[in-house]
Amino acid sequence: MTLASTHLATIPVAEIAPGGQVQHAIDDRARAQALRDGCLAWLPRAARLMLPAVDAVTRLWLERSASPYVAEIAAIAAALDYSGIWFLNGCYQWGCTSLAREEDEGMPWLVRTLDWPFPGLGRHVEIARMRGPAGAFDTVTWPGFVGALTASAPGRFAACINQAPLRRRTRHPWLRPYDIARNALTTGRIRFIPPDHLLREVLETCGSFGEARHRLETTPVARPVIYTLAGCRRGERCVIERTEQGFDSREEDTGAANDWRRSLAAWEARVSSQAMFTRSYAEAAERNLSRKLQLAAWTGAFQHGTFAWVTPPVPNRFTRLAVEMCPGKGVLRAVGYETLPGCELAQPVTHSRELTAAVAA
Repeated sequence: MTLASTHLATIPVAEIAPGGQVQHAIDDRARAQALRDGCLAWLPRAARLMLPAVDAVTRLWLERSASPYVAEIAAIAAALDYSGIWFLNGCYQWGCTSLAREEDEGMPWLVRTLDWPFPGLGRHVEIARMRGPAGAFDTVTWPGFVGALTASAPGRFAACINQAPLRRRTRHPWLRPYDIARNALTTGRIRFIPPDHLLREVLETCGSFGEARHRLETTPVARPVIYTLAGCRRGERCVIERTEQGFDSREEDTGAANDWRRSLAAWEARVSSQAMFTRSYAEAAERNLSRKLQLAAWTGAFQHGTFAWVTPPVPNRFTRLAVEMCPGKGVLRAVGYETLPGCELAQPVTHSRELTAAVAA
């Protein structure tokens, strides 16, 4: 799936002043609604009818959480005045594959894909250029979404989120929806910060790789999560596997999919919604491991910007993003993907120009 960008739409870049997320969502109302409508079209009719109730439950949970961005979400939801904004900002069912690797005489790079079945995520993606007390950062995001899943703070660090494995109380594939529902109910009683909101806060306030790593390792989070973090100097890369109040970090083997490095009996590697009722524990673990190993084994150079590393089994029909980041060089590139008619794998539909930012020596 080597990138051929000549006929791809350009991913927009939005300059967002501090506190300007709400106004940006209003200004980009048409794209925000197109994304929302595309996501809803994929859901069964019964789920679409329940969206206002899901919004209400998500709002209640976020208002009781430790997130500093609840007022921002509320203002966006009120301004856009349609259901789905709270759901989008509480939705954490993202599959992904990521790798932190050193090139250019030790310069760390962080690359990742993001998978989710909702159509429109690749077509309506944007890059938001933001700023916090610690400096500027670029996040690959969508209008109306306030957290951070993939972002680079030039001269400081880059980071991304992978969904953690599923906490299982049962073993049968048919009972996965039950375990997902039980976990959601448990999360609703937890008052900690959502993982994507923590990452945005870290981007806004942490001045170094070391400070970001400490915050991502030790801040209690509302849900298990896997963070991949890369800095600007040799050795500044790690994967942080988080439960709500615990962590396990590693500085070698810094690739991740949607499973713990060491398989645990009570946890299961994530499977796609398409395979929800068919994949066994072993199949789920094997598919996650194969994506991780495929990306880790790629020997090309990320600095060429070809996205030639996006090859099966890393991409699938639900891949929506591929991103390359080098915070030491201030480089960020992104490609959006959609599943097109007649194609087994998602195909590139949008791409960003290479974003660069000055990095202090």
